Amino acid sequence: MGITGHTGRIGALRQRLAGVAREVAKFGVVGALGVLVNFAVFNLMRHSTDLQVVRASVIATVVAIAFNYVGFRYFTYRDRDKSGRTKELTLFLLFSAAGLIIENGVLYAATYGFGWNSSLQSNIFKFLGMGLATLFRFWSYRTWVFRTLPAREAVASAESFLGDSQSTPPSRVT
Repeated sequence: MGITGHTGRIGALRQRLAGVAREVAKFGVVGALGVLVNFAVFNLMRHSTDLQVVRASVIATVVAIAFNYVGFRYFTYRDRDKSGRTKELTLFLLFSAAGLIIENGVLYAATYGFGWNSSLQSNIFKFLGMGLATLFRFWSYRTWVFRTLPAREAVASAESFLGDSQSTPPSRVT
């Protein structure tokens, strides 16, 4: 193997790692906002209603799931395949439900298994559950829900976009 082949592989690896780093950063932004939504709704429900801890947490998680779908579809994975929205949403909800079970399973075990039910303890175990669920969700969303376009389709999509923008002159604002 020549030096150019080795350099090309290193460049390709760097490019791929940079792409994954951007994806993780975007996932993190949406996820961090989702965490804020989740905790805000959870604590609002916990302190302003008589709902049990896990029920308040499930409601908060469902609200955060809806928020996150919009963020992932239109920010994190906006460049991904959009042809099968029904399948995408179905898979998103399926994997989100699994994440909901992971997240609230930790809270349930802490609350009902160990009797740790103070506000601080509930928030700590909710946070731990969210962390575990986030790892699962990141893997499942990128692998199964928001799939990358095959290279041929991506090139055709880019060419059609470029073809459209070249045939229509930009409008001038006067």
